[in-house]
This record gives sequence, C-alpha cells and structure tokens, in this order.
Amino acid sequence: MAKVHKPGERPRKTIESEESKAAAKKAKEEKVDKIEIDEDDPLAEIKSLQKEEIATEAIPVSELKKAKYEKQVPGEFDFEAFTSKGFGEGYSKEKRAEMEKLYSGTVTSVDTGEVVKGTVVGINDRDVILNIGFKSDGLVPLAEFKEMTNLKIGDVVDLFIEERENAMGQLVLSRRKAKLVKGWEYVQTALDKDEVIEGFVKRRTKGGLIVDVFGIEAFLPGSQIDVKPIRDFDIYVNKSIEVKVVKINYTNDNVVVSHKVLIEKDLEQQKAVILTNLEKGQVLEGVIKNMTNFGVFIDLGGVDGLLHITDISWGRINHPEEVLKLDQTVKVVVLDFDGDKKRISLGMKQLTPHPWDSLPAEIQIGSKVKGRIVNVADYGAFLELQPGVEGLIHVSEMSWSQHLRNPQDFMKVGDEVEAVVLTLDREERKMSLGIKQLTEDPWTRQDVLTKYAVGTKHKGIVRNLTNFGLFIELEEGIDGLVHVSDLSWTKKIKHPSEFVKVGETMDVQVLELDAANRRLALSHKHMEENPWDTFENIFTVGSIHKCTVINKNDKGAMLELPYGIEGFCAAKNLAKEDNSKIEVGEALDFKVLEFSKDDRRIVLSHKAIWSAEDDRQAAAAKKKPVQTKGSSIQSINQQNEKSTLGDLEALSQLKEKMSGGGEPKAE
Repeated sequence: MAKVHKPGERPRKTIESEESKAAAKKAKEEKVDKIEIDEDDPLAEIKSLQKEEIATEAIPVSELKKAKYEKQVPGEFDFEAFTSKGFGEGYSKEKRAEMEKLYSGTVTSVDTGEVVKGTVVGINDRDVILNIGFKSDGLVPLAEFKEMTNLKIGDVVDLFIEERENAMGQLVLSRRKAKLVKGWEYVQTALDKDEVIEGFVKRRTKGGLIVDVFGIEAFLPGSQIDVKPIRDFDIYVNKSIEVKVVKINYTNDNVVVSHKVLIEKDLEQQKAVILTNLEKGQVLEGVIKNMTNFGVFIDLGGVDGLLHITDISWGRINHPEEVLKLDQTVKVVVLDFDGDKKRISLGMKQLTPHPWDSLPAEIQIGSKVKGRIVNVADYGAFLELQPGVEGLIHVSEMSWSQHLRNPQDFMKVGDEVEAVVLTLDREERKMSLGIKQLTEDPWTRQDVLTKYAVGTKHKGIVRNLTNFGLFIELEEGIDGLVHVSDLSWTKKIKHPSEFVKVGETMDVQVLELDAANRRLALSHKHMEENPWDTFENIFTVGSIHKCTVINKNDKGAMLELPYGIEGFCAAKNLAKEDNSKIEVGEALDFKVLEFSKDDRRIVLSHKAIWSAEDDRQAAAAKKKPVQTKGSSIQSINQQNEKSTLGDLEALSQLKEKMSGGGEPKAE
C-alpha cells in the first residue's frame, strides 16, 4: 500500500539504498500474486486491471478501482461503500485519520509568495542549504547573507518562497525578497504605531538623504533633517539616524521619513518654557541659524528671535554678514516679544555703551572733523566720525554755489572726508556738518568787485533754465542770471531752451553787480554790437525787401527779413493784387511801413507794393504826432522819425483837431 498524503502534498524525497529498492520490488511482486482473480467474481475485471497496474505503477490502483466502481454502480460516489467492498487503499476510517495526522506533522504545506522560517542545515562556498519543513530543502546564494557574518548551522532566518518546484524539481527560496517583504511590514507597522525606528544613511541625493530602514531605501528630505536649515548633508552619510515614517507610496515603492519630527515635540516644550520666563532686557545666548539682508534669525534653544540689522551694531552696516557668521554663538538682549505670535525682537548693540556717550568733549561747533562717508541720499551725505556717531552734510553745505546739485557729484560711499561742525546736540545725538566752510566764500574775496565789474566779459557753464532766463556758473560759488531778452539781438526767444541747453558753455558780459546780495546780471547778446544801429539805415520806412513768410495767424504773419531779423505784416496788408492768399514759406516783396530801433520792431506790407492807398499810408507814416503837456501838437516831417500803425489813425484825429480846434474823437 502507498502512503496517504494530504491534498497538494508530496512525500519527502529520500535516498534509498540498493537493498531497500530490491526489497520494495519483491514486496510488490508478492502483492500482485496475492490478488486472486475469479472469472465469476463481478470484480474480476477490476482485479485484473489492479494486478496489471500494480505491476506497472502507471496509474494508482485506487483510481482505477474507483473508475470501475463508478461504471458498475452509477450514481453518487460513496467512499464508505467503496472502501468496504475492497476498492479502497485498505485503510479504515480511523486508520486513515491517524496516518494523515502523522504525515501532516512531518511535511509542511507552503505556497508561492509566502515568507516562512527556515533553518540552516548546510553551508558551502556558494550556497546556504535551508530546511523549511517541506518535502525538499532549498538553496539560497551565500551572498544574500553577507550582513550575517556569523552565520552557522542551526540559525533560523526568514525566507521568501519564489517557487515550490522549478523545472528541476527544486524548491526556490530568496533571503533578499524575504527581507523586503518583512521590511515593508515593519515600515507599515512603524507608520501605523508612530514608532521611532533606526536607519542607516547610505548616500546623499538631490534635496536630501537616502536612508536604509529594514532593507528599504527611504528618502529623508533636507527640510526634515533638523529644525534648522542644513547646509552640508555629507556629515550624515554612513551614520545611523533615528527617524519616523511619515509617508508610504506603494505604487512607486517610496517611503518618506523624518528626523525633524523627533525633536519638534521637545522644542515645543522648550518654547513654552522660554516664552514663559522671557522678559524685556533679558540677556540670552543663541546660535545664528539664518541670515537675510534685513537681519539674522537666532535660535535661542527651541524658539527663534529676529536680530534686525539696525540693532547689530551702533555703526552703519549694509549686510549682517559684514560682522556676523552662520552658526556663530552670540549674546543678545530681548528688546520686545509677543507671546501670542511667538515673535521676539533682539538686540546686540544694546549690550555695549552708546558711542555718543564717549564722544570727545573737544568736538564743538566750528571744529574740524574727519570721517568716512557711509551713506549718500538725495538731500545730502552721512559722515561717520566713529562707529555709531554720524553727522549730516546737507547738499547746500557741500558747495558755495547757489545752484543745488546731486550729492553724488561731490562724494561717494567710502570716501574719507574732512568737514566742519555746524550744529551739535549731544542729548538728541544729532550733528550737521559742512564742507564748503573749509574754503573761502568767493563773494567775500576782495577781487570780486574788480573781477566781475560791469562790462567785463566771462565764460561760464549753463546750470539751470527758467521761463525768464538761465543761470550761468562763472566759478565755484559765483552764479549769474541771463535774462531771456538778453540772449539775442535779432530773434525773439520765448524760452531759453530754444537757444541753449544745460551744461553748455556761454560767453557773457556783466551788466550789473550786487556783491552784497550775491547777484550778477549777465548778457549774451552784448558780446556783439547792436545790429539795430545798422538796420536803422537799411530798413528805412518805404524801402522794399524780399521777405519769407514764417508763420500766419488771424492777426497777421511773421516775416523773415535779410540778416536774419523778423518783421510783422498785419492781416489786411497780406492781400495780393490777384486776391490770392499768401502761404507760409512763400517769398515776396514787402514794403517797410514802420521801423523802431528801441522796440526792435519792423512793420511791413505786401499790399503797399501794388496799392496806391498804401503808398499814401506809408508816406503819412513818416509823420509822427507828439502830444505835449497843454495838448499842443507838433508835426515833424523827418524821414527818420519813428511811427507805428496806431499812429496812423491818431494822425487823422490830430489833423481834425488842428483844423477844427476840438479834441480828438475817441473810438
């Protein structure tokens, strides 16, 4: 009889000797001979097949008998009837249960993908032989046990069932996969129970570290290493570190751990203790953990405080890194704190005496001092006499010139400068300084009256333009005004920008000097002779000249005469003989109706060229009526007498008065 096995199980392979094989063969032959076949027996055919199959062992006899039984006795299969009639294996129900119990204690049932315990039963140069209680032993490469340096026979380890039986009939096991499966179980347990586990930092990566926990590579972000920023991750490599699992992503086989959470709880307790005992004026010691352009953050032992850049030093600094370094331990004083918002303001300079308290007594108003420019603003510059002691040099105190300029034109940050103390207030800790006082006021020099006497000619730089004129700097501190009317003899300039630009040089002549009030009246046109003295003989009344129309309006047109001077023609005198309109840019002959040298005015007419009426008006314009005290009128018929268009109308009224003896009529 063959042994009875549990479903899905196979007997353990054993090494049989030649004697045992021979004995088994002899027993099989005897068993075959014992089967007697009676042709009248209804089971004769089955017994015959049984005898045949026992000899060949191609098909289990029990299966053959069962098949034959089902053919002869149709219906539901009855195991009890089957065994009672001799079709079974020859075991009773009790015996069968006993055998199953005995067999189940010797052979273990395993499934692919399980993690089981295995005992080391052998070790060679390449493999480790392990017994898991299955029908055969399994082999695992020795390399998978490299972390177990003291591996020996009898050790129990976890193993992963890759295959129960491969093509060679061998059991395939893996120590590495068993560690991974167990590792994921441990990681999940650590996450569920919020446990602290120990990992080994294998290497650094972008943004953090790779930590080995239970054989799984977990990611430790740089922000989760510590409560303070970590700048060098390499100091943690190849070292053990305690972490907590914060996230598991089975899809990507990703585990995220944190070391920061382990110390945050302790820090919260420390913060509460520090904030409870915190007082203004309290001196503490802390470590600089971060720097910005406006200050530094200091770790006071669980709580951070801000040390503003203005509270680092009594002197002026542009960045905290000029005097402090990261991870530096410093002493600070509490200036203010907000327990609700957990904000603490700290100071460092307050631990040292104020520099103004040690300012030398010999520094008084009028004293000369030296220092370094630490800041330049639009309104002036700050001169540092010693760290924490500064004075303002206003832009107006940088030069004797009345024309204010940009302070950066005079100095820049870092310059060593000498100045004079103008005002000093030790209680308010304020000081104003001046640089121009180091030189003599140019207006008080004795040579000013002779150097800039009326009629003298000079060259200066245009510093400023206004609607009424421009200011020229003749030398440092000596400025003069050129009125817009004194720019040109011939052109009518509405704004100085039409004639000159700031920064250009200009030749001028002094018209007036007032040293007491620091005033100079200058003129550019007086650098040349007055051309109107010559024009008086050229543009006589009645003379005809070729003129170009510059522009037109409702009142008339501006004309450009020879020599670049301008004249005016009234709208009624612009008419052509063919009644066509005169356009801008057109050049025509015009007759002079009026010339005034003092007013620099010339009145012309094109109509007078072809109209006799205008000829008579031009002739009448040679007479200029003059009204004297007592209302007496004198007529002077001289060719060089000046007249205006308004005088032509007044002339007719004066004639009526002379003939009738009455007053002129008012229109």
